[in-house]
Amino acid sequence: MTHVFFLWHTHEDEDLPSGEDVKLLGVYSSYLKAEEALDASLTQPGFRDQPAGLEISTYELDRREWTEGYITVREE
Repeated sequence: MTHVFFLWHTHEDEDLPSGEDVKLLGVYSSYLKAEEALDASLTQPGFRDQPAGLEISTYELDRREWTEGYITVREE
């Protein structure tokens, strides 16, 4: 296995500081399993009302991220 598949749901929520609500619904060993979970989510309240927020993304295993560090910018 060289990749995993994340199932996400994102929708706008003005009551949150970021303006959006992001949920990780699961991590799957195959795209097919992630699709099956996405289809099952479409039958649940909230998700079925905002199906456009469902997304599958691919992530490569054993790959280093943030290779150049980071800088935190604070609002004054």
